[in-house]
Amino acid sequence: MRKLIYLSIVLLLLSCGGGGSDTPTPPPAENKAPSVPSLVYPTNNLLCINNTLDFSWNGSVDPEGDNISYEILIAKDAQFTQGVQTQTTATLSKTISLEKGVAYYWKIRAVDAKNKVSDYTSVWSFYTEGVGVINYLPFTAGIVKPTLNSTISATTVTLEWTASDVDTADILTYDIYFGTVTNPPNIILNHTSKSYTKTDLNTNTTYYWRIDVKDNKGGKTIGQVWSFKTS
Repeated sequence: MRKLIYLSIVLLLLSCGGGGSDTPTPPPAENKAPSVPSLVYPTNNLLCINNTLDFSWNGSVDPEGDNISYEILIAKDAQFTQGVQTQTTATLSKTISLEKGVAYYWKIRAVDAKNKVSDYTSVWSFYTEGVGVINYLPFTAGIVKPTLNSTISATTVTLEWTASDVDTADILTYDIYFGTVTNPPNIILNHTSKSYTKTDLNTNTTYYWRIDVKDNKGGKTIGQVWSFKTS
């Protein structure tokens, strides 16, 4: 009877893993994203004589040594909502044909073999020369400050933006739209500098603003609506 009880205890210990020596399998190493590539050509604000372009960039590095491909985004607006094209390649260049007489914006990102993606590069713009074009439209205004969706603790704000035109001799002016609705009203026409100070803001309020860029030959580009909050 004692032998039977002893044998039962030994079997119970073995069944519960007592004395086991299996080493747990370590979790798989985390796959990290490649580094962000850098744009080379077409350079920012370039006037391109040819509408078939050899896009090029500096390559990324993958921490695990995975193979890398590159996703190129090209659009007709800086927010990448109009006429968007997506191209993919494993090389550091890609020849792409575009429309003539159009302002384009481009950026790229790296993708490793396990589909881990880097951040996008900054956005560069360029213009393809049209046939018989006399005037090129200005590029869309770019935000400087207050940064998009930021919060400021003041009742006065200085709006700042960037603007450029491949017709470098053109004189640019700015129509400013500002208010508390998502489609803000126009408050200033033909403003001549790339900044404007607005006073008497309300606290705890979301404000929306937009800059339309005009040249002295009748060209005009409609800006994106930006926003910020007051605390």
